[in-house]
Amino acid sequence: MKGMILLVIYDLVIVGGGPAGLTAAIYACRAGRNTLLIEKGTFGGQATTAHNIENYPGFPEGISGQELMTRFYKQALRFGCKFLTTEVIGFSCEEEIKVVKTIEGQIKGKTIILATGAQIKESGIKGEKEFRGKGVSYCATCDGFFFRNKEVAVVGGGEASLKEAMYLANIVKEVIIINKKDTFNADKVLIDEIIDAGNVKVYYNTIVDEIIGEKIITSLKLRNVKTEETFSVNTNGVFLHVGAQIMEESFTKNEKGFLITNEKLETSVSGVFAIGDCRQKKSRQVATAVGDGALVLAYVGEYLHTH
Repeated sequence: MKGMILLVIYDLVIVGGGPAGLTAAIYACRAGRNTLLIEKGTFGGQATTAHNIENYPGFPEGISGQELMTRFYKQALRFGCKFLTTEVIGFSCEEEIKVVKTIEGQIKGKTIILATGAQIKESGIKGEKEFRGKGVSYCATCDGFFFRNKEVAVVGGGEASLKEAMYLANIVKEVIIINKKDTFNADKVLIDEIIDAGNVKVYYNTIVDEIIGEKIITSLKLRNVKTEETFSVNTNGVFLHVGAQIMEESFTKNEKGFLITNEKLETSVSGVFAIGDCRQKKSRQVATAVGDGALVLAYVGEYLHTH
């Protein structure tokens, strides 16, 4: 089966089998596009780890990430999508026919969709790995609900971190911002909102040395980088916003490591598109990933028609 897959030139090769990639596969195959989806791990991606997804339309009682992604996979399979489980190690996109290099061999396609998700870039803080999912989070819009009326911390003083802090300020009891610098690097209007918020406290010139807890987070050990003074603050959670690790080195990224796309969801390489969490965008949720996966097929079709 894999040998046959390697011989075909596909209309579309999708790299990544999360909600964005599976949605693109459903739309592509339903439209009659010869499509191959490549995934190195579990079909459904990080969404499968969610115990209960409560904000995806159509499921008023919520649904487990595993169950929702299984339904996505079965729907793509029903419409005739071909699947390959292997690891992608590179791309060659200079010619009209693009090449996806895998450990199984080369896959050829007229277009490529990158739907690889965002592999979280770890901050390196002591305790981060131990408390991931137990108070350590990387997305306020995804996990803020679980900290309603509790105390949380946000690490960082940039635009994205402050937006996360303001989002959380409307949900939680108190937000502590831990900023390594003595100023914020964000729009003045946003900074003013932070300063005026009654439940936001800021520690400047400060970093997190350790995340402390037992079964869940209970506190953070902080250090002032100017005075070297160390102290602890109590918190129920900490939101880290340090960017993403996207493996596609051939394509233009922003300073956080996310792929930059135009209004057609096309990367810096013609005929190569990016959808879901791997691209630069404001919101990273299952619903927005699905939206990307549905929208991109119009532009893929446009590209195939003109080429």
